[in-house]
Amino acid sequence: MFLTRLSSPFAQLLATNVFFSLLLGVPLSVSCPQRCRCTDHSGAMAVLCSSRHLEEIPQDIPKDAVYLKLDANKITKIPNNAFKHLNHLEELDLSRNAIEKIDMAAFKGVADGLQMLDLSNNHIQSIPKEALVKLNAKIRLSNNPWHCECTLQEVLWEVKLDPESVNEITCQTSVREEYVGKPLVQILDSGVNFCNIRQKTTDIAMFITMFGWFTMVITYVVYYVRHNQEDARKHLEYLKSLPSTQVPKETISTIL
Repeated sequence: MFLTRLSSPFAQLLATNVFFSLLLGVPLSVSCPQRCRCTDHSGAMAVLCSSRHLEEIPQDIPKDAVYLKLDANKITKIPNNAFKHLNHLEELDLSRNAIEKIDMAAFKGVADGLQMLDLSNNHIQSIPKEALVKLNAKIRLSNNPWHCECTLQEVLWEVKLDPESVNEITCQTSVREEYVGKPLVQILDSGVNFCNIRQKTTDIAMFITMFGWFTMVITYVVYYVRHNQEDARKHLEYLKSLPSTQVPKETISTIL
């Protein structure tokens, strides 16, 4: 009767653990990462790890976690499959860390159910498109030192950005100096296409390379012709310097 009165799944799970712990006489064990707190939030499990001086993603996050707060820590990287066992995760807060690198499969396993992903206020300059394109969540990318170029533009085209923070995605660096310090969405709305800029840059580099090779070939041909002419002239002068009886006239006329 006691278990049936508990409405939330997390509360029922906790009560079940207590019941079997008392029945079997073993200590109660709650699966929660060290330095974090697991609690019930509106009938779902919330794992609270905010401001815990964490330097990496905890490995023992309960698989039933629905809300996961890892904000205000010292995490620098999100490796592949960091959350792959969290099939019920709906909200993931990674804001206010020191994240610089996000691997391509960082969010593999949480794509379907995730509703909110907060990556704001980190040290992210670029992010692989493959890391975010399969997510259905609203994503916050504001207040990062973004390098504005084609890859970032493609990311913004593919993902669902949080509308409240989209204007705070600014270019700290860029392939074009005039875009530094400006909101990326504003730049794209003006008609700028970073992918076209990259293509033009590639075409110019290819043209310069081909021109350089062409110049080298022409220089070699000119050198080769002049060198042969010089050798022929010296040989002719040598033949002329010989006594006329030793050099047939036909040989000299052939050289000439």
